[in-house]
Amino acid sequence: MSLFHPTLAGAFLLLFLLPGIWVSAENINFYDVRPPLDPTPFPESFKCFTCENAEDNYSCNRWAEDRWCPESKCTRYCLTVHLFTDHGKSTSVTKKCATGEECHLVGCHRHGESGHTECVSCCEGMICNVEIPTNDTNAVFAVLPARRTSGGSRRTVSVAVLVSAVMVTLS
Repeated sequence: MSLFHPTLAGAFLLLFLLPGIWVSAENINFYDVRPPLDPTPFPESFKCFTCENAEDNYSCNRWAEDRWCPESKCTRYCLTVHLFTDHGKSTSVTKKCATGEECHLVGCHRHGESGHTECVSCCEGMICNVEIPTNDTNAVFAVLPARRTSGGSRRTVSVAVLVSAVMVTLS
């Protein structure tokens, strides 16, 4: 009977420790947030942080309207426009849902008269415009990699391996 208690205690210990290892915060991808399917207003709907002429990025994100981007084949991206001084201090942040045409303006441009710099970036994905562009490295048009809708290429490899195995067997 004394052997039973340590074994039982060990089983309970594993029961409580293993789920904690499997569901640790290291396995959560905070940059790939996707809402449940039920509350979305239409298929492939998405949200962007939206604000107009906020004083800085924190204010924009903090007070951004929580609404879905309009359903349109053209409106597929989140646009961010950041205007800042020579010393890097933000003077204006605008974020909104955007079309591909609006996203062709990405990059940084210096305003000669005021000495300000304007950086524009676009991204594709749910609430992807958290950050603001500050230079040519991050003032870019970032799109998601194409998703595979079927396992076609995997099936082709499997068929090729099967045919090779049959050929080797027959020879």
